[in-house]
Amino acid sequence: MKSLFEEVANNAYPGRGIVIGTSPDGTKAITGYFIMGRSENSRNRIFVEEGEGIRTEAFDPAKLEDPSLIIYSPVHVLPHEKMEGMNGSGFDTIVTNGDQTDTVYDLTRAGKTFEEALRTREFEPDAPNYTPRISGVMHVADGKFCYEMSILKSDNGNPDCCNRYTFSYDKPVAGEGRFIHTYKHDGNPLPSFEGEPTLVEMLDDIDEFTEKLWDNLNGENKVSLFVRYIDIKTGEYETKIVNKNK
Repeated sequence: MKSLFEEVANNAYPGRGIVIGTSPDGTKAITGYFIMGRSENSRNRIFVEEGEGIRTEAFDPAKLEDPSLIIYSPVHVLPHEKMEGMNGSGFDTIVTNGDQTDTVYDLTRAGKTFEEALRTREFEPDAPNYTPRISGVMHVADGKFCYEMSILKSDNGNPDCCNRYTFSYDKPVAGEGRFIHTYKHDGNPLPSFEGEPTLVEMLDDIDEFTEKLWDNLNGENKVSLFVRYIDIKTGEYETKIVNKNK
């Protein structure tokens, strides 16, 4: 198991990242999502709350150029009573790095699985990087928690083939999380993440977790951070948002 904070501290440009896991005391389901940017357009963003989720927004609307891949809703919450064939005993928290959040929300609501929903999407059309689409869904119901993660990426930079990987964690171990991000490291073109989501340690305290993750992200490239701790028994949650632009 690695330190999440050392992982980001030692990587100047992991791009966008999702971490999901369980608190060491076993009571909280945890997720974090951060965005970074190298261009002025990418850096001109903030996270704002939208219902039970969040969306990205231009910090200075006058400087917004192409919104297609940078303005989206990274987080949606889907109560089970709104899902076809499900009862109202819990909810899904969907976290992604693009507008596939909407795809997962809409198609799982209609009865598709997380994996089936993402089979309708592929990596981003931003040649030559072909940025992977990374996604996660957290299932909290009846005092239990499990989650899935996904990455859709080009075949070693070949846009003719989309490689799709889904990882499922049925009984997450207390204190453990999984971390996935878009890029292995900085570069031109940017090399896509490879392998399984990294096993990382989690923390009990949301303030400590948020502060340490934000402080260890590269100071020049970090843009925004979202963290949520969900009480597995009650479903109640606490959210922290940090924006570089203020």
